[in-house]
Amino acid sequence: MRYLIAAATLVLATSTFAGTSQLSNSEVTRGLKDALIQGAGKAVAQLGKVNGFLENPKVKIPLPEHLQRAEKTLRFLGMGKQADELVLRMNRAAEAAVPHAKELLVNSVRQMSIADAKTILTGSEDAATQYFRKTTSTPLAQKFLPIVQDAMKDVSLAQQYNEVAKLGQRYGLVGKEQATLEDYITQKTLDGVYVMMAEEEKKIRKDPVKAGSEWVRKVFGTFK
Repeated sequence: MRYLIAAATLVLATSTFAGTSQLSNSEVTRGLKDALIQGAGKAVAQLGKVNGFLENPKVKIPLPEHLQRAEKTLRFLGMGKQADELVLRMNRAAEAAVPHAKELLVNSVRQMSIADAKTILTGSEDAATQYFRKTTSTPLAQKFLPIVQDAMKDVSLAQQYNEVAKLGQRYGLVGKEQATLEDYITQKTLDGVYVMMAEEEKKIRKDPVKAGSEWVRKVFGTFK
């Protein structure tokens, strides 16, 4: 990875690469953008399908902390089926919301400046993921929330949770991110998206040539 960072930084600083190809800042940036767009697309595709969340332990959405503490009681009272159904519906809501992320993620990449690209190339191993968090978390939450609300509107246990959580928030026992079950699911959906994007970023950094597009191969293949 060090050779990749060093070479990319040199290109961004001098606008040329010492070799058979002359690569400009815009060419390097385009190669990076292509890689990130492909990575975002793969992350969304993995999550936005049936069981994309539910069967992936890295992103599966569990019961909120307050319900986890009450889960044994729920099961003792014969409500185990309802608890399991709630977990299923939460993860299905996330799976339904994620496909709507792709457009915002792609637009974020397209608006990336040369300075942003340099920061990503010379930054930490999750620098691109952090860029996405900074530029997309708020609009993604706004897009996800109504989809999650629609998916959970007929779940009675969710409505009961919201009533209890509202009271708990009033007394400072429940944080804002868990004020409603829909808020909780939305935040967990966002977290899942960035977890999987970080996974894709690791793959790109490990072997950028395999990212696939002509521009990625041209830029990062030259670095190889």
